[in-house]
Amino acid sequence: MVSSSPSPLGKVLPRRAERAVEEALADTRVTLITGARQCGKSTLVRLLVKGRAGEWRNLDAPVVRQAAITDPAGFVAFPELMVIDEIQRVPELLLAIKEQVDMDPRPGRYLLTGSARVLGLRALPGRMETIELWPFSQGEIDGAADGFVDALFVEGENLRHESTVSRAEYTERIVRGGFPEAVARSNVRRRERFFDSYVEDLIARDVSQLAEIERMSEMRALVRLLAARSGQLLVAGGLSNVIGLSANTVHRYLGLLEEVFLIKRIPAWSRNLSSRAIGTPKVAFVDSGTAANLLGTDSRSLLRPDGAFGPLLEGFVLMELARQLTWSEERVELFHYRTKDKVEVDAVLENRQGRVVGIEVKASSTVRPDDFRGLRHLADRLGDDFVAGVVLYTGTQTLPFGERLRAMPVSSLWEVTTPR
Repeated sequence: MVSSSPSPLGKVLPRRAERAVEEALADTRVTLITGARQCGKSTLVRLLVKGRAGEWRNLDAPVVRQAAITDPAGFVAFPELMVIDEIQRVPELLLAIKEQVDMDPRPGRYLLTGSARVLGLRALPGRMETIELWPFSQGEIDGAADGFVDALFVEGENLRHESTVSRAEYTERIVRGGFPEAVARSNVRRRERFFDSYVEDLIARDVSQLAEIERMSEMRALVRLLAARSGQLLVAGGLSNVIGLSANTVHRYLGLLEEVFLIKRIPAWSRNLSSRAIGTPKVAFVDSGTAANLLGTDSRSLLRPDGAFGPLLEGFVLMELARQLTWSEERVELFHYRTKDKVEVDAVLENRQGRVVGIEVKASSTVRPDDFRGLRHLADRLGDDFVAGVVLYTGTQTLPFGERLRAMPVSSLWEVTTPR
């Protein structure tokens, strides 16, 4: 079975999350697919359950939502597979689902989707598997391998890749993003209209459903400010000074924006290597096209000397890595690293055995030895636990810069094949 969303060519695009969902349905009582609105959750579910006996209920429909609120136990009482779309609209259903699966522990009882992180999911420990679905990865769009993380941990400094992707094409990928609706729109103005509507609806509807927002204009200003800082350190105090909100309010708003999958915070990594490591997270927009549109930039303006190519490319890379970690065989977590002396590494990948890969992102088509400063810092302190350090750049070749240090094209992220 191939699950998909439409491509610009009218074909279908397989989703890498399909296998994980099918495996969860086979051995887990409740499966939750969570991710941003418009990222393809309902399309994936519709194709996965095609041909199965079951019931589909969408909580975005007012009458369905009212029935769920009025009688949660009766709403979820169904002997076969039940699909419940947008479960965060009525989180009270989770306790009723818990009661059902405790009485009947067969796998594949409930398949849920959610466009906001459901904080009440602690009600289902050991009974539910959560699978994140992001907007399309570049590999899903291109039909490419998306095997960079696994390949790098297996092959280390021996990994090689050559690319034909130009700097101009990277900017086009950034402004397009990965939402199925945006990918399907070749007309730039129509794509911009989608992004405008998406952000406005997300703030006006989804964020407002989660919490009462006292000052919507400041929330919109915060979103634009975060777009300008995608891939950079997230200092709430500095944000509060710019938009005139208290630090506590900014913290609350940031939590809401992460809860609805507009942004992602990348935590700091230290492993106590240095007492001078700082714990401030980075922020990345879940979709680079959304961030670029908020900044009013297009692919051509990104290439200007004063364009935002560098920060947007870093956010783009961070989120391609985050997507890939949801299906890679290597179980890895994503961090960033920075010391008070401003030694930094844009992305740090650490697996369960404590082995580490460091990644720097450069928007230039050339690389200098100084670009490896942070990676050398990690290599010196980690010793044998340091697998490799990679500077991803917009050039075309893989080039050596010392033991376990390589420059590689950004497109390695999606064009490198997963090791077998």
